[in-house]
Amino acid sequence: MKLILSTSNLMQSGGTSVIRRPTTEKSNVELINALRANFQASQHPESNPANNGSTTPTNAKRYLSWTSEQDGALYIPAKDFSQPGLTEERSQYDITVKLFYLPGIPVSRRCAHTREAIDLVLKELHVDSIDLLIVSFPGILFDAEDDSDEEEDVSDNGSEEPDDFDSVIQTWRTLETLLEEGRIAQLGVAEFGSDRLARFLSHTKVKPAVDQINLKDCCVVPKSLILYSKQENIQLLTHNDCNDILPVGTTRELLGPGEKGVGILASSPNADDGVQGDVEPQWVVKYTAVVKDRGVVENKGYFALADVGTCVQPRLEV
Repeated sequence: MKLILSTSNLMQSGGTSVIRRPTTEKSNVELINALRANFQASQHPESNPANNGSTTPTNAKRYLSWTSEQDGALYIPAKDFSQPGLTEERSQYDITVKLFYLPGIPVSRRCAHTREAIDLVLKELHVDSIDLLIVSFPGILFDAEDDSDEEEDVSDNGSEEPDDFDSVIQTWRTLETLLEEGRIAQLGVAEFGSDRLARFLSHTKVKPAVDQINLKDCCVVPKSLILYSKQENIQLLTHNDCNDILPVGTTRELLGPGEKGVGILASSPNADDGVQGDVEPQWVVKYTAVVKDRGVVENKGYFALADVGTCVQPRLEV
């Protein structure tokens, strides 16, 4: 079963779910706290218009009162895509989307995952296209000190091996198709140093317009990357996102029956109080709509997809 998690618009939260953090701290605290706040707020019928006046069911599955099932997926909380999106004409906005492919998920799923994520953002904002899609591949880190492409060696902690080059190229083909369809205006990558960029560009039909990197040392961009990106007309941007933004353990805690969970997952293998099976997060997408002439962020939020099923192989994590 698919579970689609959402934060709604963080800019309309009144400060409840928008978590400020130091710009130097690489963290997923904004995502986790925004999801938790939206889940908690939606459990009150008066705050969840998608409930249409329904009350808490008398059976043990209390989450049914504030979630909804559409097209075979459980939306957490319920989503009403008929609600207004952006307030001004589409041409007044720059819409940037960052898609995080998560560790342990086969590259064969990424074509469907990419389309699912983009479709959700388009429906949420009521638009036909986005201006920039940045993709983050698991296991690829950027070393600001020497512009080497440091691929995370995680063999000792039980996590997944880093993305291999062929899988990156295969994924990029899907993105190029979406661009050709007019749903994306520009593509970008994350954590690519100059060596990886040079190798990557020789295999692409559409080169990235943006390279988004995390700087471990404040504001120090390697000269080699500056020169190469200028040569190839690639804009350099910085970020402080996690590489593995939604780990399995965090997802279980958010959706589980415990004190910090919201009771979506069953409390035990034989219990009838929630969804049965192992949970595995598949992807996370972050979207931001900025009003061009004012530089104001009008809409910002996240969607995430998790699968629940008995066939899911759990990943080990530290």
